Amino acid sequence: MMSFSAYKGMWLMAFFDLPVDTPDRRRQYARFRKALVQDGFMMLQYSVYARYCPNEDFCRIHARKVQEAVPPDGEVRLLRVTERQFGGMEVYWGKKRVPAEEKPVQLELF
Repeated sequence: MMSFSAYKGMWLMAFFDLPVDTPDRRRQYARFRKALVQDGFMMLQYSVYARYCPNEDFCRIHARKVQEAVPPDGEVRLLRVTERQFGGMEVYWGKKRVPAEEKPVQLELF
């Protein structure tokens, strides 16, 4: 039996700092970034990407995909935050506060 918390949505955030000082490392960076985007991550800022997951099981699946795509050099950090925590993020464009990104519309099959 799954706990109630397993049904709450969350955001998986990827923070990364990858070297781009050689052509090979730039290719590795590009491959990693492309893997994130193909897996449904959206860019929040340079080197900060986020993906909505409907529950913890999906977060584990997508965290594993990120782990498999990590290049041999550089640093990648993953952080899970609840939908409520993510929605409480303060975002500023210049001096103006703007709302945080909305969770994507999910297709539900019964």
